[in-house]
Amino acid sequence: MHFVDAKGILTANNGFNGMNIYRGCSHGCIYCDSRSRCYQFTHPFEDIEVKQNAPELLEKALTSKRKKCMIGTGAMSDPYMHCEEELGLTRKCLEIIKRHGFGVAIQTKSDRILRDIDLLDEINRETKAVVQMTLTTYDDELCRIVEPNVCNTGRRIEVLEEMQKRGIPTVVWLSPILPFINDTEENIRAILEECVRVGVKGVICFGMGLTLREGDREYYYAALDKHFPGLKRKYIERYGNAYNLPSTNERQLFKIFHEICSENGIMSTPDECFRYLNELPEKDVQLSMF
Repeated sequence: MHFVDAKGILTANNGFNGMNIYRGCSHGCIYCDSRSRCYQFTHPFEDIEVKQNAPELLEKALTSKRKKCMIGTGAMSDPYMHCEEELGLTRKCLEIIKRHGFGVAIQTKSDRILRDIDLLDEINRETKAVVQMTLTTYDDELCRIVEPNVCNTGRRIEVLEEMQKRGIPTVVWLSPILPFINDTEENIRAILEECVRVGVKGVICFGMGLTLREGDREYYYAALDKHFPGLKRKYIERYGNAYNLPSTNERQLFKIFHEICSENGIMSTPDECFRYLNELPEKDVQLSMF
C-alpha cells in the first residue's frame, strides 16, 4: 500500500454523499468492475492507495454542511480490507460521522465490520446506520474461488444476523450473478431464503448477469482459464466483447427473485433501495414550555 494526501473526500451524486477512503482492493474478486481502465488507476490494483488525511477532510466537510444527510462508503473500494485492521481509518471516519450527527450507509464483503458494530449501533440509535453486504454465491467452496481473499458467504450471513440482533438495518447486493457459474435457481433461492431469515430490508439486483469492461475483462478471463477451463471460449462465443453479459436463465431467476422479495416484504427495486439508503429521518423535536 501507499499513502496520499487527498484534496477532497466527499462526492455528491443525486443528493447522496459518498466517500472512498481507499483505492484498489486486496480481496481478489475475479469479477471486480473497479479494475476497469475507465477508473484510471495509475498503480497496481492490489497496491492500495490510502487517503491518509481522510478523517481530517471528513471533519472539515461535515462541519461545513448545513443539513444532516447519509454518508455512503464502500461503492468503489471496500472500507474493511486487510489494511483497515492496521490503519483504522474507517472507524475514525465513523466516529466523526457519529459526532456530527450524520447517518451512514456502509457497503462491504468483510466480517471486519463487526469490529465497529458498537459504533454502528450508536449511530443507528441516534440517526441511522445501514450495513450493505454483497452476496454472490451460497456455495462457500465456489465463493473461495470467485472471492478468494475475503470471508465466505456463510460468514457474511452471520454478520447480517449480528446486525439484525442489534436492530441495525441491512441491505444485500445480489451481484454479480456469473453466467454458467452461479446463475442457478438453487443459488438464488438459497441466498434469498437467508435474506428472509436474517430480516434484510432490501436486495439490490441490477440484473442476473455480469458486466465486463476493458481491464476487468482480461482479469476475469484469466481467472476462468485457471479455475474453469474451457469456459472463456463459451463466454466469447456467446457474448463477444459485450459490456452486459446476461445469464441465459435471467428471466426465470428474476421471477424467483421478485416472488420471494414480494412475499416477504423485502424491497426489490434499485430505486426503492437507494431511496431508503439515502433517506435520513428527521429527529423528533420536542418543545418545552416554561
